[in-house]
Amino acid sequence: MSRRISIIDYGMGNLRSVFNAFKALGGEPEIVTHAEQLADADRIVLPGVGAFADGMRNLREGGWDDALEEEVRRKEKPFLGLCVGMQVLASVGLEHGETEGLGWVPGVCERLGNGNGLRVPHIGWNDVEFTQREGLYTGLDESDVFYFVHSYVLRPEDESVLSGVCDYGGPFAASVEVGNVRAAQFHPEKSHHAGLRMLANFLET
Repeated sequence: MSRRISIIDYGMGNLRSVFNAFKALGGEPEIVTHAEQLADADRIVLPGVGAFADGMRNLREGGWDDALEEEVRRKEKPFLGLCVGMQVLASVGLEHGETEGLGWVPGVCERLGNGNGLRVPHIGWNDVEFTQREGLYTGLDESDVFYFVHSYVLRPEDESVLSGVCDYGGPFAASVEVGNVRAAQFHPEKSHHAGLRMLANFLET
């Protein structure tokens, strides 16, 4: 099985730890800096730390949005979005104003908590309830925990796309899986053995 993994560098950080995790799993990761490089990928990873609006601006200015549409949506290459890389799948994001997202997962990316008194950002280890057990969570158990750092969450219109749900003052999408598109709000590359197993599952898709 070929495992050429293109990790997109669109100026949103958190690249090296993702690269190292895939390398440890025996994959062939490459940090790519030009949209046309996605044509050579077997799998595509969109990580990200920062704000929705910044992420979408960088994706559009770099031509990544069109390349992703071609390689992921048309050619159906396996895709994994992480943190902001999951959030930008929404139709619209509300961080720093209203910004149009990629629209692959219809819904809105909104601030976590919505005034319920919780400390935001949500930082640290938390449980995930698996709503799909095949795919990213194959071989994992709900006693496993994952590492979160975020202030915004994707609220999908169709909850059938959810594969994992976390509770922080109320349920929110920890992960989504629909066709060849998969994404997680947490950081698997920082989630020790459970996160590595999840990334291994992605490599096996």
